[in-house]
Amino acid sequence: MASISNLNLKIRISPNPPVFDLPILVALEHDLFKKAGLEVDYSVKYADHDKLERDVLKRQKEALFEGGAAEAFNVCEWGGIDRLERGAGRGKIAALRPAIAAQAIVSFDSQLQSPRDLAGVAIGINDFTGSHYTTIGLLEGAIPKDEIVTTHIGAPEVRLSALKEGRVRAVTVMEPFISLALKQGAHIIALTFYRGAEVVSPDLEPLDLDKYFKVLDQAVDLINADFARYAHYIVAIAKDEISPDELDGRFVRYTHAQRYSTDLFDPAYHWMKERGFTDGRNSHESLVVS
Repeated sequence: MASISNLNLKIRISPNPPVFDLPILVALEHDLFKKAGLEVDYSVKYADHDKLERDVLKRQKEALFEGGAAEAFNVCEWGGIDRLERGAGRGKIAALRPAIAAQAIVSFDSQLQSPRDLAGVAIGINDFTGSHYTTIGLLEGAIPKDEIVTTHIGAPEVRLSALKEGRVRAVTVMEPFISLALKQGAHIIALTFYRGAEVVSPDLEPLDLDKYFKVLDQAVDLINADFARYAHYIVAIAKDEISPDELDGRFVRYTHAQRYSTDLFDPAYHWMKERGFTDGRNSHESLVVS
């Protein structure tokens, strides 16, 4: 098969929130993909996503990828595994994404101060995303498993709105909504950092994948040299409620894309199986680009 780049076909990306996609956005700004001989762009704008996101495979990035309208997207590590098992088996995980982001359980409720206070308290999340999996991980060492309660609300902006409106007492969010919640008077109850999975179509040739990730690595270097220059991308989805200089740079960092080795995959898959997130029918070989 001729390579995607040789055929001059576009690598279409299904969008994720900009805190996770920042290396892509920076690479596009500086024409880094074009300089590497790749034609890369988004299938649609992230702003057009369904904010309630109830059906996993009907969410924007998943639906575009499953329908063949995108060749790549990123999602949390556990979500990458979940999507491949839920879907038609179209893709594989090519690497761990550059973004190392925080998910934080936040609240305005003065009665909720530590993870132990969250026993039996419904925490607003987006089912089967980083907010869901990290909430389980954060709490299972502090309270009994049967007292961990999550409730699906949807996209992060909807979760924070639900918190402010008093519909839930706590939510789990990432940037820019951690910084925004703190600005609005919330406090952090628990926080963790995690990586995500770069899911790609089998139509992408190894040479093109190698170029693609080298470009993302170049973009990461630009971000790390001057994070403030690119912070405006991250806060854009907060609709002018927070400015780039109010974004707390401690809640996200970027590093080069990492090969998803068996040593990394196996513990994550075992964790998912133990908690009923997978039936365990797959392996590193079946879900990850070799």
